[in-house]
Amino acid sequence: MSHPVIAADPSAASDLSQLSFDLASLRAAYQRGATVREVIAEAARRCALDAHNAFIHRLSEAELEPHIARLEGLDASSLPLYGVPFAIKDNIDLAGVPTTAACPQFAHTPEASATVVQRLLDAGAIPMGKTNLDQFATGLNGTRSPYGACANAFDADFVSGGSSSGSSVSVARGWVSFSLGTDTAGSGRVPAAFNNLIGLKPTCGLLSTTGVVPACRSLDTVNVFALHAGDAHDVLQAAAAFDPTDAFSRPAAPHGVDFSGGPFRFGVPREQDLAFFGNDAARRLFEASVQRAIALGGAPVEIDFTPFLETARLLYEGPWVAERYLAIRGFIEEQPDAVFPPVRTIIEAGRDKTAADLFAAQYRLKALKRVCDQVWQSVDCLLTPTAGTIYRIAEMQADPIRLNSNLGHYTNHMNLLDYAAVAVPAGFLADGDAAGLPFGVTLTAPAHKDTILLRLADRLHRSLSVDTAGYALGATTTTFSALDQHGEPAALLTEDPARNGTIPVAVCGAHLSGLPLNPQLTSRGARLLCAIDSAPRYKLYALPGGPVARPGMVRVSEGEGGQVIPLEVWSVPAEHFGSFVAGIPAPLGIGKVELADGRTVPGFICEGIGTEGATDITRFGGWRNYLAAKST
Repeated sequence: MSHPVIAADPSAASDLSQLSFDLASLRAAYQRGATVREVIAEAARRCALDAHNAFIHRLSEAELEPHIARLEGLDASSLPLYGVPFAIKDNIDLAGVPTTAACPQFAHTPEASATVVQRLLDAGAIPMGKTNLDQFATGLNGTRSPYGACANAFDADFVSGGSSSGSSVSVARGWVSFSLGTDTAGSGRVPAAFNNLIGLKPTCGLLSTTGVVPACRSLDTVNVFALHAGDAHDVLQAAAAFDPTDAFSRPAAPHGVDFSGGPFRFGVPREQDLAFFGNDAARRLFEASVQRAIALGGAPVEIDFTPFLETARLLYEGPWVAERYLAIRGFIEEQPDAVFPPVRTIIEAGRDKTAADLFAAQYRLKALKRVCDQVWQSVDCLLTPTAGTIYRIAEMQADPIRLNSNLGHYTNHMNLLDYAAVAVPAGFLADGDAAGLPFGVTLTAPAHKDTILLRLADRLHRSLSVDTAGYALGATTTTFSALDQHGEPAALLTEDPARNGTIPVAVCGAHLSGLPLNPQLTSRGARLLCAIDSAPRYKLYALPGGPVARPGMVRVSEGEGGQVIPLEVWSVPAEHFGSFVAGIPAPLGIGKVELADGRTVPGFICEGIGTEGATDITRFGGWRNYLAAKST
C-alpha cells in the first residue's frame, strides 16, 4: 500500500530535512516560522522510509489532514505538544484506524481513541502511525509478528527489543519525536536499551489503559519512548491523569524528597546476581555507568537481588500468564492458528492455572514485596542493566523462549512490585559480536517517583562522553527545557509541596549539616537541597540557654545593619513536618525567610523579644564561623 506524503513547499521541506525531532529542536523550528503542515510533511517523508518493519499502518494524507487542520491558525506556544509527530503501538486505539495487536484476524477499528492518546491529541501531538509489536504484547524481542521481525535501528541483523519494537525504532530513526508503547514485563525498557532511547515505565495506573488491548491487565502500563528524559517528562505531564473509566487508574501521589540532584544512594546487584550472558562489553558499560553515577554524587550500595529475581519468575512461571489467556480467550479458542507459535505457547499455558495457584502466588508475592521494599531503607534508587545482552534476529528465532527469557532478567519484576523505572542510554558496545550497538541501564524507585527518576536519568544520560552520547543515530545532544529548571537543587525550592509531598526548610544554626540538631532532620527522612545565602536583611544572635547552643535570626529594617546569613535548605517530608516544628523551642519558630535571589521559603526565625540577653554575632558571617571563632 502506498502512503502519499503531504504536499509542502519544497524549499521549506528541505530546510527541515536535517531537523532533529527532539522537542527543543522542534519548538525552535516553530518559533523560526516552520508550519505544522511542513513539519508533518517531513515526518511523513521519514516514516515512508521504513525498511525495519516498524510500522503496521502509516496514516495517509487524508487521515493526517484533520489533525493538521485543527492546529493551523493556533499559536505554536498555545499547546504543550503543538505539532509534535508521534507513533502509537498497535495495541493502543487511535480512532478510525485499525488496532491489530499484530494479529490481522484480531483487528478492529475503534470509534474512539485510547484515553492516553486522546490526551496527547488534545495537547497538540499528531499521530503518524501504528507500530509493530510482538503479537499481543507477548515478548521482549520484536520478532513475533506476522508483519515481519522489527529490526534494530542501528543494525538490522539484530533484534529491536519488544514487545514495543516499532515504537522504539520509529523514535530512534528520527521519524517521530516520541512514541507510546506498553510495558508489562519490560516491553518499554528493553527496546529503549537496544535503540539508544529513554524508556519511561511509569507508575502503574498513572497513564490510563482504557483503549489498550490488555496483556496482563492488572500489571499493564503505557510507556513513553523519547530521545531525552525531558521529552519523556513533557509527554508524561500531558498524558497523565486519573481516568474514572479505567479500574486500574490512580491519581499521581506526591513524589517525596527529591534525590536527583545528589547526594543519593543507589543499589547495585551483587556480582553473583548480575548476568550478561557472555557479553563482556555490556559488563564494562554497566561498570562505567556505576562510576558515572558515583561522579554525579551517588553512593553505591550492594544489594541482594535474588528476591527481585524470584519475583520476576512469578510473572511467566506463575499464574499471571492466565491474564494473557483471559485477555484473548475467545479469540485464541476460536482461531488458535492465527496466533504466532511462541506467543500461542506462552498464552495457552495460562489455560490450566487454578485459583489455588493464583492465591499461592499472591501470598508469595506479598512476602517477596515485603523483602524487596526493605531496600528502600538503605537506597534511594536502583541501578541495573536494562538487558544483559542483545541477540541477532536469527538467534532469537532459533531459540525464542530461552533467549527472550534472558532479556527479561532485570525487568520482569517491576510491575509486580509496583515500582517506577526509566531506561537510560549508557553507551555503545565496544567489541564482540554486537560491537557498535547501544547498551542501556535502568533506574528504579518506588511508585510515584517518576519525575525524580527522569531528573536523575537526564543527568546520567548527559554525563556520557561526547563521542558516545549521540541521540537518534548521531543527532546532537541537547539539554531539555522540562528538566533544565531543575539542573540545580536550589531550583526545587519553589516546587508545589502538594505535588512533591515535601516542605523546604531553611536552617541557620544547630540544624546545619554535622551539627548537634541535624539528626532531627535526617531521622525524619529530610534531604539537603542546597546551601544558599539569605537576603542581606538579617541579624544573627547567639541565644542564651542550652544545653545545645542555638542562634536566632531576626529580620531587620533597611539601615539597621542587616547582612547575608549562610543557610542550608532541607526538604522535609510533609508527614513529618508537624513533629519537627513541634520540637522547636521559643523564641524560635518557622516563618518565611527571604533568600539572596528574592525567593522566600519556610525557615527558622526568631521573635524580636528573643534577643533580650542574646549576643549579636552578625559580624562573624554565620553560625559555623561563630562556633569556629569561639573555639579558638
